[in-house]
Amino acid sequence: MSNYKLIAVIALVFLSGCGSSQERGRAMDDLDEYSQSSHGEQGVESAEPKTAIEPDIMYMLLAAEIAGQRGQYDVALEGYLEAAKRVNDVRLTERAAKIALYIKDSERGDEAVELWLKQEPDNLTARKIALLSALRKEVKPSAIEHALFLLDMDSEGFEDAVVELIRALGQKGNTTFVYDVLEDLAEQRPEEATVFFIQAMLAMQLNSNVLAQRKIDQAIELRPDWEKALLFRAQIAAFSGDLANARIYLTDLLDQNQDSLKVKKLLAQVLVKLGEYEEAGRLYLDIIDDEPEDFESRFSLALVNLQMERDDKAESLFKGLIPYPEWSDQASFYLGRIAVRDGRNSDALVWFDRVSRGSLRFDAAAAGISLLIKDKQFEEASERISRLRARSADEKMRALLLEAEFYNEQKQYIKSFDLLSKAIEEMPEQKELLYTRALVSERIDRLDVLEQDLRKILAQYPDDVSALNALGYTLADRTDRYEEARVYLEKALELQPDEAVIIDSYGWLQFKLGNYEKALEYLQKAYSKQQENEIAAHLAEVLWALGRKDEAKKLFEQTIKKSPEDEYLLDFQRRILDAE
Repeated sequence: MSNYKLIAVIALVFLSGCGSSQERGRAMDDLDEYSQSSHGEQGVESAEPKTAIEPDIMYMLLAAEIAGQRGQYDVALEGYLEAAKRVNDVRLTERAAKIALYIKDSERGDEAVELWLKQEPDNLTARKIALLSALRKEVKPSAIEHALFLLDMDSEGFEDAVVELIRALGQKGNTTFVYDVLEDLAEQRPEEATVFFIQAMLAMQLNSNVLAQRKIDQAIELRPDWEKALLFRAQIAAFSGDLANARIYLTDLLDQNQDSLKVKKLLAQVLVKLGEYEEAGRLYLDIIDDEPEDFESRFSLALVNLQMERDDKAESLFKGLIPYPEWSDQASFYLGRIAVRDGRNSDALVWFDRVSRGSLRFDAAAAGISLLIKDKQFEEASERISRLRARSADEKMRALLLEAEFYNEQKQYIKSFDLLSKAIEEMPEQKELLYTRALVSERIDRLDVLEQDLRKILAQYPDDVSALNALGYTLADRTDRYEEARVYLEKALELQPDEAVIIDSYGWLQFKLGNYEKALEYLQKAYSKQQENEIAAHLAEVLWALGRKDEAKKLFEQTIKKSPEDEYLLDFQRRILDAE
């Protein structure tokens, strides 16, 4: 199922006091307090730091205050930093450092933090800002020094502090460098499980699942009962595709804590990935019993029922989500899918039309258009195609394929071919466009283009079964290049031996080679797997060639009743039955 998601690897929170609008409003809110506490103090010797507000400093602070209120933070920073140098008050130094951090002025920020640490060497916030600067500039000795201080002074808060700093570094941060700094910490403080835990998170960010597993194992060895680390170990296993171990880890965790909704949810997701839908469904029911307002679990349970083709239960759950705006669009989309599966196309269109937002907006619009095309409501389909708005390259390609389908269903193959050819000029490597044009090319006897497009796909994707089958079948059906066809179809069969369409193609090749009994064997096998009209037409023709004409006629009559306009069956009738 597509809704399988892992719990986020790292929940990142920005440094407190650095980014909110509330903080900007508070950036200079205690000047009066500072003035009152300093007022009345007498001057000091010029060799000593000033501790009393003098007129020039008061002017400087007032100017900084006004600049801050106006959003002129660079001016405010200059004022506070100069005042901090001339007055021995840590509040001014702290404010200068935070303003510098906020406006990303690293040079003056380092100056302010250096002064701050001289005044308050044990201040954790100053240390965090100093560490952030060292990580940004990739100054390893300084980074290690400040990180060690934070770890020794506040081991319990170290993880949150580093996570905050990673968030502050943003996409420009060097994750490998942060990891290497922590590696030095791990060597100096090998008893600190938190360091290994953070390294495991960073290793996942670096897409090194093996390293993440090793680091989380080290953390758990130091703290065997650390639930957070045990849960993350399960996440790493699930993310790495080791679903069997992920299931074991999570089951053990659930045995230890039967009430953990987080563990139940992750275990349910793993079970879904394993195809264990019954067990996953039971877990989601347990979660919903404990948390009736957990709509995410309701939605997941609906998807599980949909996967198990329990459409009534799925439909009931999805309808229960319709009143909630954040779930209405997703629920409507899947209600549309259920209606399509039940053959209620008009109901499906209503549900698809209700999807107006979110990631499924385009999918729903496209599904509605496809329904109209299949129902031959071409005028409305055309109008909707003209209104379809693609917001990404993938959506643009899908819109083109939908328009090609619109032309193909009306047998306007030249228009479809021209549309796809123009698109391929812009996106020459798009496999889906090449494959679709190849199929259309066969319709207009452009076998040269068909072969060119399919060979281009196979040059890049040699194991693409659809391309192998399409090229092999076309060579068998439309040319006498049977040996080439055999090579492609045997490879396709090797890759997907149980696929009915490929078995049919290989059976048809045997018929073309005159191996009627072998052809019959393959075509009967294909038809038993998928009672498709084209396969039925092939099977009827082989039966006819073997002299089993009554069986051929019976199969034809049974099939043509269900699909009286099918082109393959009508072709068989025209070439074989009518010519008798």
